[in-house]
Amino acid sequence: MKLPRRQFLHLAAGAAALIAPTAVTLAQDWPTRPVTMVVPYAAGGGVDALARIVAPRLGEHLGQPVIIENGGGAGGQLAAARVTKARPDGYQFLHGDVGVNAQNQALYKNPPYNTATDFAPVRLIYEQPMVLLARRNLPVGNLQEFVAYAKANAAKMQFASPGVGNAAHLACTRLNLAFGLNVTHVPYRGNAPAMQDMIAGRIDYLCGTVSVAIPQVLANTVKAIAVLSKNRSPALADLASTQEQGASNLNSDGWCAFFLPRGTPAAIVRRLNAATTATLDTPSVRERLKELGAIVVPPERRSPEYLQTFVENEIETWRAVVKATGLSAD
Repeated sequence: MKLPRRQFLHLAAGAAALIAPTAVTLAQDWPTRPVTMVVPYAAGGGVDALARIVAPRLGEHLGQPVIIENGGGAGGQLAAARVTKARPDGYQFLHGDVGVNAQNQALYKNPPYNTATDFAPVRLIYEQPMVLLARRNLPVGNLQEFVAYAKANAAKMQFASPGVGNAAHLACTRLNLAFGLNVTHVPYRGNAPAMQDMIAGRIDYLCGTVSVAIPQVLANTVKAIAVLSKNRSPALADLASTQEQGASNLNSDGWCAFFLPRGTPAAIVRRLNAATTATLDTPSVRERLKELGAIVVPPERRSPEYLQTFVENEIETWRAVVKATGLSAD
């Protein structure tokens, strides 16, 4: 039997009223079971190491274990795409980074998700600056001398990366573009073989995260030229940044952030944001992250709204770099 329109609308409103409190209650009670943090890379890498420092303490603040689930493929896109399709109930969230959530948006013609619209941003967690490293016997001592030498010797120089299109490759590419350096790129299968060849003098320079740079800089096997950032890294406090050395707009910080699926209730977003802040404000957690070169972002950069704007700007920044070089991961 077909109901009169007025009666139908009355019943629909009543049903909505019953459903709404249930959704609110679920958000307020969250979490009532373990939560999964999806790390879009294989276990053992830099992003995974950072996630494993944070997860146990985060679980304590949430009152439920945080289980790390690693996933690779297509530069981390497969795992990230799976999070966008998960139920928006807070039980699965992404430990994203600059590669998965910004650079891949420009490198792939048809990425399986749109970072700006397919996630509920939670908060920016930490940043890890890139460092320009050179072979130990390269006859330069600072950024200005490096640029002058590279311009004069570009035809016989080579720079390395752990692979085409990753954050390290794009950081050096951005540097080369800024100074008009036409140096041959040599991609490797990972940081280790690239670093080994530079230590051996077969490669002239590379860009690596602070965590990659620290052991070699301390061992004096490579030469640190500059932190590719506005500020120095606390982990390499004696090394001047590119901005300090007269080069602005070369910020190539690596960064990580938490993202929930789009449509996740705001109460859950706020709860995860607050628990993350409490976790990162724990002195032992901050100290361990600092040892790996990760810098916890200050209070004014911790809101979901800030992360949304930040990510949109990062996508456009790296899209310009990719467009200028014609790079593509497809």
